[in-house]
Amino acid sequence: MDAAAQGLEDDQGLQEQKRLLEEKTLLDPVVHKQPRRFYAAMRKLDPVHYDKSIDMYLISRWEDIQTIQRDPVTFSVNKGYHTQQAKGFAEEFQQILREKGGGYFPDAIMSDPPYHTRVRKLMESAFTGHRVKELEPRIIKVIDDLIDEIVADVPAGERGAMDAVTDFAQPLTIRIICEQLGLDWSIKEKIARWSTAVTAQIGRMQDRDEMLGHAEQICELQQYIIGRMRERQADPKEDMISDIVHAKEGEGEDSVLTFEEAVSLVRALLIAGNETTATALANLVFILATEPGIAEKLKASVDDDRLMNRFVEELLRIEPPVRGLSRMTTKEVQLGGKTLPEGAHLLLMYASANDEPEIFENPRQFDMDRKNIMKHVSFGGGVHKCVGLALARMEIKVAARQLVKRMDDFKLAIAEEDIAFLPTVATRSMESLPVTYRKRG
Repeated sequence: MDAAAQGLEDDQGLQEQKRLLEEKTLLDPVVHKQPRRFYAAMRKLDPVHYDKSIDMYLISRWEDIQTIQRDPVTFSVNKGYHTQQAKGFAEEFQQILREKGGGYFPDAIMSDPPYHTRVRKLMESAFTGHRVKELEPRIIKVIDDLIDEIVADVPAGERGAMDAVTDFAQPLTIRIICEQLGLDWSIKEKIARWSTAVTAQIGRMQDRDEMLGHAEQICELQQYIIGRMRERQADPKEDMISDIVHAKEGEGEDSVLTFEEAVSLVRALLIAGNETTATALANLVFILATEPGIAEKLKASVDDDRLMNRFVEELLRIEPPVRGLSRMTTKEVQLGGKTLPEGAHLLLMYASANDEPEIFENPRQFDMDRKNIMKHVSFGGGVHKCVGLALARMEIKVAARQLVKRMDDFKLAIAEEDIAFLPTVATRSMESLPVTYRKRG
């Protein structure tokens, strides 16, 4: 291609990107489903892009996200998250929870320093190395038991079928979260409903009727949590609910969690740990079905812990379970060449930052050997880096290992363009992922 033709092509591409930002929003069904071109246009032309459909600035570049995460005072999680919650229906939503859900319990972990510092230290007592290590053999058994159920009627060497979301990812994460919290698996169907309801409150895509239905589910969730917490107050067990209820750091009034704070943290463990890990596990099966070379490499190196760890990090980079989380400015500030006023609502687009070619060479290539594999922002960063990241990594790694030991030759059972996603800007979670596989002997 000569220079003139290249210049014409570049100009056409630039005009297309401009039109994309002018005509589309994050809520557009096409963008929601296939957002990469939209992300690229933002990073190139308007990295701090105002999206009128959700009244938020979309922060698309890796470096700008790092700037925000280094300054939790100027860029407030507390204001950003709680302004986002039940947007447009917040007062009515909160009143319903007070009347029928045992109270309105703001998410204590979604707060700012110095309050956040105290709450996080107390919450971390549930994620000690001892607790995570203790859970691993139990999680292996949970995964194997579920795979046994999936492949039960398939002869060795023959093909079977499953929905990677509803048959594997969701039931697996629900069983694991029940193991962690000391809950009965019989509530599995309720947890799925509760997770949808809670995630919808930060998803910005629910109408009032949906909000009312979701609020009813959250009331049921909170009443259930409160009952289990009262039991652990009287009779502690070896589980994370007991860890939270009896957490203590130092001396004095602030050395323990209030009951309201503890309810919000147990709710966060039950829902956030479930929803995001289920998304990651569905993405895991998607990669196995669409990247046969990666699947073969995993199968040949299933006991290579270093390679399995790098597989997990690249999976999290290329398909982050959380698409973006919110912040709010507490004063006027310069960011990405733009002046933001006090009270500007931001959405940190982790998926866009992980897709930035200036940071990650050939970002759409699944490359377990990339040198900067740990630079992804899928767990957030700074003081708000995901508190459960060690446990999440372990769950994904164990699931990948057991899958390739027990099953082989994954293939999508539908066209990739036909995959549907849940209606939320917070995650990019598949509604369903039909696949076929071959049962290993």
